[in-house]
Amino acid sequence: MSALTFAVTGAHAKRNAAAPAIVFDTQVTAPEPIEAMVLRAQIRIEPQWREYDGAEKTLLVDLFDTPDRWGTTLHTLSWADISLTIPAFYGDTHLEIAVPCTYDFDAVATRYLNALGSGEIPVRFLFSGAIFRNAPAGFSTERVPWSSEAAYRMPLQVWHEAMRACYGDDALIRVTRETLNRLQHYRALSGATSWDQLFDRLLGAPT
Repeated sequence: MSALTFAVTGAHAKRNAAAPAIVFDTQVTAPEPIEAMVLRAQIRIEPQWREYDGAEKTLLVDLFDTPDRWGTTLHTLSWADISLTIPAFYGDTHLEIAVPCTYDFDAVATRYLNALGSGEIPVRFLFSGAIFRNAPAGFSTERVPWSSEAAYRMPLQVWHEAMRACYGDDALIRVTRETLNRLQHYRALSGATSWDQLFDRLLGAPT
């Protein structure tokens, strides 16, 4: 079994994308020639690997409960499963793993990332898949070792840049049709000229 090594070396918001995504620059090193590789990457967020300020702790209560319980509730968050095919290489090859993002606040990863004010996001990549090699009878196949993984600390700013690339300064909140109808009715009666103005009246204008 090949002693492949993986390293995530950087991250940036995907440019000119129809939907927001973050591209992770990844280096794969193989000590023997590989004809092709079908790679699967499980991407996880490790919230227990960073510290939080007071405002962040308040916003994260709905995910992890109160901070006094974080010793047992602060757990790994699944972010994405990505599959890609890598052509023939020997030694080092560089690839891009594009992770889709969403403003769906029912998604745990979105709620977590949006609650943070600054700093870095500890991310872990777990790799699996199949390796294809030349063999006397054609091709041989072996598995990517289950121990293959890489850790990376992604600047939170990268996630914000990915969101702004598609949504600008807007955010999306999913509500039921019934709730939307009630909000529309309230907006008409209140004379609010925008949704922001309506929410300011409901919540109290920010100070």
